[in-house]
Amino acid sequence: MEQSALDRAVARATGESVSTIKRLGFFLIDSGDGLTPEAEEPGPQVIDWDELNALRHANNERRPLDARIAG
Repeated sequence: MEQSALDRAVARATGESVSTIKRLGFFLIDSGDGLTPEAEEPGPQVIDWDELNALRHANNERRPLDARIAG
């Protein structure tokens, strides 16, 4: 599959524009290049907002009430 066809298919499936999909950089993984989705770890520039939110809630529950009110 050519990159342009992949970009159009992802754009159709997600409802995003083709230019947005190009900017995000979707690509097909070739089995010979050693990349697998399971092996990919988010880089330091990626924030898992669900994980961060869970950590914030866990930290707030451990703090005394007066500390939570003070901010």
